[in-house]
Amino acid sequence: MTVQDIRAFNRFYTNVIGALDYGRHLYAPYTLTESRVLYELAHSPRTDAADLRTELSLDAGYLSRILNKFERDGLVERSASEKDPRRRRISLTPRGREAAELLDERARETVGTLLKTVGPGDRPRLAEAMRTIRTLLGDEHAPDTGDVVLREPGPGDLGWIVQRNAALYAAEYGWNADYEGLVARIVADFAQDHDPHLERVWIAERGGRPVGCVMCVRDEAPATARLRLLLVEPDARGLGIGDRLVGAVIDFARGVGYRELVLWTNDVLASARRIYRRHGFTLVTEKPHRSFGRDLVGQDWRLDLHVPGRGE
Repeated sequence: MTVQDIRAFNRFYTNVIGALDYGRHLYAPYTLTESRVLYELAHSPRTDAADLRTELSLDAGYLSRILNKFERDGLVERSASEKDPRRRRISLTPRGREAAELLDERARETVGTLLKTVGPGDRPRLAEAMRTIRTLLGDEHAPDTGDVVLREPGPGDLGWIVQRNAALYAAEYGWNADYEGLVARIVADFAQDHDPHLERVWIAERGGRPVGCVMCVRDEAPATARLRLLLVEPDARGLGIGDRLVGAVIDFARGVGYRELVLWTNDVLASARRIYRRHGFTLVTEKPHRSFGRDLVGQDWRLDLHVPGRGE
């Protein structure tokens, strides 16, 4: 990521926004800033001028002129603030609310037209990218994405596992397409031939989108299960999702009668190894290898399911 990358994106996005308001009808008869003020007042009916100035990063004099204009036009009224009598509360009049609703309706129609150019399958990716930008650049008002739920995979989720594993490991560790091929084979084998009583996939979902996954499959050794493809999206890390996914595998494997649970990982995956240790896995063997375009150290881990493993 470079300064030029951000400037190029800014130019692109500015052009998109300009296209949305082609012909300058979207905000008429108001300016973009005036429309933003109306929007905030419509969604925060108990706002005072100081709140608006902070929320919209506006100069006090500029905001005052906008509010004076709105008051002359009968869009807003002012009264003593409930929080501080030295401040003035700003609220929309019925006429002001009608104006705000008209602007909101125009915006919805215009954005809806833009979204028609994006295929249904790509819309979750677009929403995810927008959330990621807001989160990484410090938007404290980024949407609350809700609680995490673990669920069985639905249509498209197995493909998501392949795509996200390939993309994340390429971005974070520089692994090449060999890793994507390995993940694709693992997922294809599960999709084509698995025993639902002894093998399972979990998708961690947050705010209506997948943010993690893990698999439990039969191993070649008798009475042994294998944990595979643990993944948590970067913007969902630190919430205990990895622990919950590993815990779900352990509970499932123990519940259906497996005697031990094994996994293979690499020493560069430090966060995952910490999760495995917390759940009682022990390191069995280590071996250097050349895979996925990198020199790595592979590790085999094991958990005896007859012994409670958590809390170490």
